[in-house]
Amino acid sequence: MKPAANLSHLWPELPYLDRFDAASKAGFAGVEVLFPYDIPAKDTQRALLRGGLEMVLINAPPPNYTGGARGFAAVAGDEARFAHDMRRAGRYAQALRVPMIHVMSGVARGDAARDVMIDNLKAAAEAAHEGLTLTIEPLCPQSQPEYFLNDYGLAAEIIAAVDAPNVKLQFDSYHAQMIHGDAVQVFDTYRDIIAHVQIGDTPERGVPGSGDVDFANLFGVMRDGGYDGWVSGEYTPGPDTCATLDWMRMV
Repeated sequence: MKPAANLSHLWPELPYLDRFDAASKAGFAGVEVLFPYDIPAKDTQRALLRGGLEMVLINAPPPNYTGGARGFAAVAGDEARFAHDMRRAGRYAQALRVPMIHVMSGVARGDAARDVMIDNLKAAAEAAHEGLTLTIEPLCPQSQPEYFLNDYGLAAEIIAAVDAPNVKLQFDSYHAQMIHGDAVQVFDTYRDIIAHVQIGDTPERGVPGSGDVDFANLFGVMRDGGYDGWVSGEYTPGPDTCATLDWMRMV
């Protein structure tokens, strides 16, 4: 397993580009940024190269500055906007050599939303450039009210229905614990389709070890199950991010 830093959360006191330097100095080899689209890709490229870092994941869709719908994957009637957003996210991923894009479902409900998300993911998977994996991640209602993809079982059903080798599950210990009450069991149940891991503690997306998630057990299950991908710290660090990085030694 390889520790990564989510730079949308860690070192919040630093300017965006300076966070890459802080992550490199702390010993990270990989970073992720939820929505890097406000910064020119070349500036982010330089920050990555300067620190010897790999950008491992970004989110889609990009922000929509027109004020219209954001084209989320499960929103009926917005399929054209979704396709447009995915093309833009794909270009950004190619520029930064990002191997994974987290595709957000957005606010929707019901079987129609499920069918729309399946169709959209099928089209996006087919259009994705070589080497790109699309991930979907259930988000808890406390964090994202009315979010369609709010259950790991539902995510697994959608991935099975899409049936594409480049569509996988993104596991987040915070959301898994909040939704199902046992992040360790969730990982163990769905580990065969998990491509990326993020960690934060409950109930407030705190520092690993500050709440309810049994991280020693979780990392053991991940290791025993053969997971060898990135484990990204996505949590609220408080005033001193470097003081919260003990979890790196467990990965």
